[in-house]
Formats: sequence, structure tokens, C-alpha cells
Amino acid sequence: MIRLNTAAITLCFLGALPMAASAQSSTVGPSQGDKEFSLSGTGSSDRNMDSGSFGVSGDLGWYLSDNLVAGVRQSINYASIEGEDIEDDFWNGSTRGYLNYQFLNDRARPFVGGSLGGIYGDGVKDSAFAGLETGLKYYVRPKTYFIGRVEYQFFFSDSDDASDAFQDDGAWAYTVGLGYNF
Repeated sequence: MIRLNTAAITLCFLGALPMAASAQSSTVGPSQGDKEFSLSGTGSSDRNMDSGSFGVSGDLGWYLSDNLVAGVRQSINYASIEGEDIEDDFWNGSTRGYLNYQFLNDRARPFVGGSLGGIYGDGVKDSAFAGLETGLKYYVRPKTYFIGRVEYQFFFSDSDDASDAFQDDGAWAYTVGLGYNF
């Protein structure tokens, strides 16, 4: 009889675990009206470590709904390039607005979206760009997440260049970082 009671109690606790886990996951992440801040980095170098670049991006966003975030992103990049005709340091930056839609309401939240802004500085042609982006936020704490993002940016100087930019001019941007909802 004691074994039967112990087994019944154990099954009740085991049956309650999935409900407790799902109750915890619903408190993870943002709600409508929350804000987010993230800081991300990127970098690269050649195999001899003679030339390289690194950059930092900061995002500030506002949740229009539980899954839709609009915000502003600022990026600053530094490159040290050596070559036959080049030996210089370059700084450039970009400022853009973004709109992203997040899927799921679990710890892992994939997203897709777009951005519109401008790029400026040394070694780049000052121009506008439109971009598509995708990525993943993974919540390690109820309001803290890791983020990985890939963007493709189409560059154009004026509205006449915009249609050609989608076919000819573009660049990939990759970032990895940490963010917080408040």
C-alpha cells in the first residue's frame, strides 16, 4: 500500500512538471510596451592578422505588440588594412531604423525584419540603404537574451539608384551580442 501511495504521489509530481515548466516560460521575454537595449559586436581579420576590422552596434527598441519591435540601431566600425597600395585605418558608421517580427514565445525567438538608414565615413561611399534581416534571440534569464543577427543591405545614393541596388550593390552584416528588456 505504501508503494502504491508513493508511486501515485510521484506520478502527480511528474505530471505537474510540464505545467510548471510552461508556466515559467510564459514569463520570459517582452510584453507590449516594453523596451529593449542590446549591444552587439562583429570582427574579422586575414589569416596573418595583418589586416582586420571590428565593430559595435547598439539597438534601442520599443515593443508595439508582444512580437513586433521597432527601433533605432547605431553601428561603428574600425578597419586596419594593409596591402600593396593601402596602409591606413578606416572608421565608418551607420544609423538605421528597424522593424522586426519575433516568432514563438519561448526562450528561443527567431525573428525577421527590415531596416532603412544610411552609412557614412572613411573608405565607404556615403549612401542610404535598405536591408532585410533575420536572427535569433535566446533568453537566458526572463529579461536577458543573447542575439545573433544577419543583415543584407542594399545601398543607393538616390531614388534612381534604389531599383538597381537590389540587383547589384549590397553587403552582408553579421552581429552577435547581448540584450535586455525593460
